[in-house]
Amino acid sequence: MRDRLAEKLKQHDEKALEQIIEQNSRFVASVIFNISKGSLSKEDIEEVTADVFVTLWNNADKVQEGRLRGYLGSIAKTRALNKIKSLRNKTVLNIDDYDPEDDFSIAAETEKNDIHRVLREIITEIAMPDRAILVRYYYYSQTLPQIADEMQLNLETVKSKLRRTREKIKAKLIERSYAI
Repeated sequence: MRDRLAEKLKQHDEKALEQIIEQNSRFVASVIFNISKGSLSKEDIEEVTADVFVTLWNNADKVQEGRLRGYLGSIAKTRALNKIKSLRNKTVLNIDDYDPEDDFSIAAETEKNDIHRVLREIITEIAMPDRAILVRYYYYSQTLPQIADEMQLNLETVKSKLRRTREKIKAKLIERSYAI
């Protein structure tokens, strides 16, 4: 059903967009709320939620089969972070407090990109549902009770799976000579 909606969306079917909004607006709003950790007002969350669906409409051709919800979550996270950043940038900065050396370092940026690549590789090796729990917790910023509820798992099971998954990631990073 969702794949059919994604296909209709690619054909710019407004009814498909309405259905997608109806089915996913609570999910999108919860991702935004979890990312913002209370820093966005209700109105800001509603605005960002609307922006997510506008972005979806404008980029309908980029939706991959079976990945609509993940794509929405990704857009929601990015839009929420952008909104938070724009609200922070409204504060007045003292020019004397600015040090351009703090903002840019090629070595640090390269190291950061390298660790992100390695982490992505390690995470793709993790079996389901452990990977889903990890992604929900760290990427979608869902709480452990939310994850347990949505995945229909015991809360203690979710906690132990997340702990074991982190231990596996740590071991694999150490194996690849990363200091933890």
